[in-house]
Amino acid sequence: MRELLCCAALICALPAWAQGVQIGYMPCELGKVVTVTPDVQHAGDFLVQIKKVTFHMHPVATSTGAVRLEDNLDGAVWIQLPNKSMLLNAKLGQRMADACQSPEQVAVSESMKLAPPKSLLDAPELAKK
Repeated sequence: MRELLCCAALICALPAWAQGVQIGYMPCELGKVVTVTPDVQHAGDFLVQIKKVTFHMHPVATSTGAVRLEDNLDGAVWIQLPNKSMLLNAKLGQRMADACQSPEQVAVSESMKLAPPKSLLDAPELAKK
C-alpha cells in the first residue's frame, strides 16, 4: 500500500498533461510485456521495462493529447493512446512492443468496439432544422 501511495504522489507532482501515464504491468502483442513505474529517484520520470532492458523516460508534451515518454540516451519512446500503448526504438525506426494495454486501456478498447468513434472519412451529418 505504501508503494502505491508513493507512486500516486509522484504522479500528482507531474504537470497536468503528464498525469495520464498508465503505470503497471501491461501485456502486449506477441506475448511481450512492458512494465511502467514512476522513477522514485527522479520525480516526474518513469522507468519503462521490457524483458531485462529498462529505459529511463521523461514526459514530453504533445499537441495530440497522447502521452509520450522519451529516453533520449537510448532513443526509446513510449506512446500511450486511450486504447493502447506502444514502445518504439526511434533510432532504428522499429516497434519494440505494440498493443500494450493497462486495465483502463482494455476498458476503453472494449467500449470503442461497442460504439466505434466516427471516422474522419465518414460523411458529415447535416444539421437538423
